[in-house]
Amino acid sequence: MGKDKEYITTSSLEDLIEKAGGCAVVDGGFATQLEKHGASINDPLWSALCLINEPHLIKTVHLEYLEAGADILVSSSYQATIPGFLSRGLSIENTESLLEKSVKVAVEARDKFWDAVKNVPGHSYNRALVAASVGSYGAYLADGSEYSGNYGPDVNLEKLKDFHRRRLQVLVEAGPDLIAFETIPNKLEAQAFVELLEEENMEIPSWICFSSVDGENAPSGESFKECLHIINKSNKVKAVGINCAPPHFIESLICKFKELTEKAIVVYPNSGEVWDGRAKRWLPSKCFGEENFELFATRWRDSGAKLIGGCCRTTPSNIRAISKTFKERS
Repeated sequence: MGKDKEYITTSSLEDLIEKAGGCAVVDGGFATQLEKHGASINDPLWSALCLINEPHLIKTVHLEYLEAGADILVSSSYQATIPGFLSRGLSIENTESLLEKSVKVAVEARDKFWDAVKNVPGHSYNRALVAASVGSYGAYLADGSEYSGNYGPDVNLEKLKDFHRRRLQVLVEAGPDLIAFETIPNKLEAQAFVELLEEENMEIPSWICFSSVDGENAPSGESFKECLHIINKSNKVKAVGINCAPPHFIESLICKFKELTEKAIVVYPNSGEVWDGRAKRWLPSKCFGEENFELFATRWRDSGAKLIGGCCRTTPSNIRAISKTFKERS
């Protein structure tokens, strides 16, 4: 990493939370929004495919979330991995360039939006931060294992660190404000990220988000007490939480996490629809309607979450409603 690079101070995430009235708004679902703009992402690379074919659509979606009131943009690199791109016949140089692009497109969108609104009298926006998304090993496998945590007997701590190391280096060198480790299904991968942050001496803050399929534990069946015990030892991880889980799990998980950590809690659940990883399709929600999302988000904030947004199938309209509700109450 270049020694002349100016990294964001570790307090900037905390500063943003404070400016946002005690709870900052993360953006929402990416793939669904890309599809609304005509992107075809039925592919193992998922939304990362647009980095190759249609990066302008990624920028458009980022701008939509900024206009909706998002305080944090998450880059389009969740499914963007070096092995994944190499398997498509790309060179290592092109692969690393695409990883960089995922961050730079988000930064360009943030800067363009902020330049447009910062001098507008009475505007209610904060200058957004850009989080570089690092999806789990299971996301690369694209076999649903990010929802089971079952990576098989051949995947150990060193293999996970080797898989993620160069990707993490490239993303950080591209200049994000923070790192978002997302949809982590087991303790082993959380440990891999904690150790990588130390080994690579990463100077920007990060969060680690687990998924959950039962509302009680990590997908692997390991308790969150076990998982957070590892993360609590790291001073480089500034927030911990849940993403890509059903929204009706969130309130009780916030309460659980508050008992297990002093770090800020971040939550960005799915819309309530359920992803069938094997059939590759969404099943409708039976217990949660879109119109309830911002109402539940207020309860999540009141329960102690400091960063709230949406994951799969959530939209700018959800984020706009959350942002508007929070600003009215702050």
